[in-house]
Amino acid sequence: MEKFHYKAKTSRGRPVTGIVEAQDKKSAARVLQGKKLVVISLSQIGEGTWYKLKSLFTRISSKDIVNFTRQLSTMISSGLSLSSSLAILQEQSNPAMGKVIAEVLEDVQAGSSLEQAFAKHKKAFPDVYVALVKAGEEAGFLGKVLERLAANLEKQENFKGKVKGAMIYPAIIVVAMIIVGIIMVVFVIPKVMDMYEEFEVDLPAMTKILMGIFTFISRFWFLGLVGLLLGFYGVYMWRKTPSGKEWFDRAILKIPIIGVLQQKMILTEMTRTLSLLSSAGVSIVESLDMIADGVGNALFERAFRRAAEEVEKGSALAQSLSGYDFIPPVVVHMVSVGEETGKIDEAMSKVSNYFEQEAERLIEALTTAVEPVMMILLGVGVGFLVISIILPIYNLTTQF
Repeated sequence: MEKFHYKAKTSRGRPVTGIVEAQDKKSAARVLQGKKLVVISLSQIGEGTWYKLKSLFTRISSKDIVNFTRQLSTMISSGLSLSSSLAILQEQSNPAMGKVIAEVLEDVQAGSSLEQAFAKHKKAFPDVYVALVKAGEEAGFLGKVLERLAANLEKQENFKGKVKGAMIYPAIIVVAMIIVGIIMVVFVIPKVMDMYEEFEVDLPAMTKILMGIFTFISRFWFLGLVGLLLGFYGVYMWRKTPSGKEWFDRAILKIPIIGVLQQKMILTEMTRTLSLLSSAGVSIVESLDMIADGVGNALFERAFRRAAEEVEKGSALAQSLSGYDFIPPVVVHMVSVGEETGKIDEAMSKVSNYFEQEAERLIEALTTAVEPVMMILLGVGVGFLVISIILPIYNLTTQF
């Protein structure tokens, strides 16, 4: 059975769209005619072998989710039915996203709510996303909730893009240093060592250190590689344990600039998500549990889960979040203001904007500071190699 997207008119001339299953295009047209519909267009939805093969090599990116959410909110706000909107978006999406939308559409047409259909695809739609859709459906303003959700996701994408952009230059410099080091070790140093041994030159200390490193690498590279891989694997496995993850997450927060940047990024996402969930009517306890699931830092996760437990017992959220050195007083103060005024969503939105601006300033400072630091490190490394190789040659020429 193949799936076909159709556009048709009823006997009264009202336009309708949807998806029909049939053996081929002619059978699909007969099915629609049997429903007393006048077919305007009929196109097969990619479900063939090539489509399925292509879907294996594509993945759903965060950008796909942003575009889907924005377009779905626009269509629903314009009065288009949910089934028609999903059918149109399925045609426009890449194979991986199209497959998910097709399954969501099938569930919706079978009588499931959009929230229930989304909940089956947690990799594409996280718990926060599903909870907001549920709140929008129950309150009757799904279009507005999707619009706010799309705006929130777009902010997240822009913010992540700025962070990734700041890391491009350091990554290029590191790769360049590694390439230069490999070229020197593989091609230059062996020839120079042979020449020095032939002339029996009295080598400076820097050259002896360099030659010792090269000799060790050339003789024991296999053991060194095995030891390095085992070390990385051991650290990786330890990091997956609760104590290891907490140690690493705490250590990262203590790194100058980078630790502060990660803290502000986490607080930006936490306050923005809490604002969005609160405005949609999701309870504080449920919101904190969802935030804890996606925070990615063991310290913050433990703090949010503990706060959820205390709020459930009757404590104020501001009091539950106080006492942690990685949660600034401004967050606790603004949460307290939001609880007192009953507008915690507005308070968290303001805090989110504040931390986002602070993080952007840190990214600019990091980008500015990284360039000279990386250039100095590159200069020191190349200088060490050049001096270690050139100095003995200079000493050799002065002897003649």
